[in-house]
Amino acid sequence: MEHNDNWASRAGRKRKLEAQDKGMLSLSMDELNEDLLERVLSWLPTSAFFRAASVCKRWKSVSDSASFKLACSEIPSREPWFLMVDPHLNQSTIFDSADRSWKKLNYPPLLKQSSNCDSIPVAASGGLVCFHMGACNFIVCNPVTGSCRELPPVHAAQENHSLLAVAMNAQNNQSYKLVLVSGELPKLSCKVYNSSTGCWGEEIFLRRKVDESQEFDSNDDNAVYFLSKAGNVVATDMQRSPSKQYSSVITVKDGEEIVYFLSSSGTIVSCNLTTKCFSEYPRLLPVFCEYSIDVVECKGEMLVVVLSEFFESANLRIWRFDESIRSWNQIVAMPPAMSHEFYGKKVDINCVGAGDQIFICLNSAEFFRYVVCDLRTNEWIELPKCFKNGEAVEFMSAFSFEPRIEASV
Repeated sequence: MEHNDNWASRAGRKRKLEAQDKGMLSLSMDELNEDLLERVLSWLPTSAFFRAASVCKRWKSVSDSASFKLACSEIPSREPWFLMVDPHLNQSTIFDSADRSWKKLNYPPLLKQSSNCDSIPVAASGGLVCFHMGACNFIVCNPVTGSCRELPPVHAAQENHSLLAVAMNAQNNQSYKLVLVSGELPKLSCKVYNSSTGCWGEEIFLRRKVDESQEFDSNDDNAVYFLSKAGNVVATDMQRSPSKQYSSVITVKDGEEIVYFLSSSGTIVSCNLTTKCFSEYPRLLPVFCEYSIDVVECKGEMLVVVLSEFFESANLRIWRFDESIRSWNQIVAMPPAMSHEFYGKKVDINCVGAGDQIFICLNSAEFFRYVVCDLRTNEWIELPKCFKNGEAVEFMSAFSFEPRIEASV
């Protein structure tokens, strides 16, 4: 009898636990308090959150909550979005790497104004994109929320014709720096806008770094022409993609901020903002070799992407510079079966880095392709084309950013 009582007691506890489990499973999102709901929604991919916001008024109101934006800021990283730039510079299309799909974004109101309608994206970092309006005027925008800020005009020697590079560095999506490099080699200077102070700093003049171990000639005094990204020998004032005219990246190494950009003669220039000096890297290929080149940043490191032709074949390779031996090392290469079709087509590459990925736009008069390279796995994936009104849209370049609704301009 005692045994039966124990069994009945255990059975009763089991039924009670089952009932509790069922009660927990039936708990709806509506029963969550506001803080917990915001924390749950903050982990959704950004595109999924906007779909979820249409579920009810409560969820929609979450997006405007300061505490929700704080919860979003605690998410370490988001899968990157790529803001695409078409030849007419009037599209607002993004590629969402999280679900491998194309999306249309509403163009920010400030950029729709007649005085700003010709603005082009020139730099991006964190959750922000910087647009250039000409005459050294800039607008910083969060493409997800549409919030924008027009920066104070640059009052200095940074005239539009002498602007060489525009780089952006966002810090925790709460503040950012915009760096302009101007001049002509070997006379370079830079100015830095800091969002924390809301103003431009004093002009910084950069001196050439003296390094006797560099035995290469960085002046190229006898080079009248250079090879553009399109792979053609052209005059130094030509540029195929206006959005990449000031193509540059910024890294922070050992506490030192360094801006890298392509010079008009095809060399890579390194500007150390901390030590206020610059230097040029040795060439990857001879000056008269036909190639297309771009500079990217991946996880705080500068890398170079080169598409060249050799022995009746085209190859696309990614290089890293080894400071210890002052030499370039190849880290990955596109499979020959993919790159061979580029041979003889004068292909232009425009690239952007995002974490372990490099997004590559390949354009020529005959075709266009979009390819993502995963540096960890050396996997190369060709992306589907974007269609509008039944026709494939051609994009010249892209800028990567994290879709963060909390990123402040």
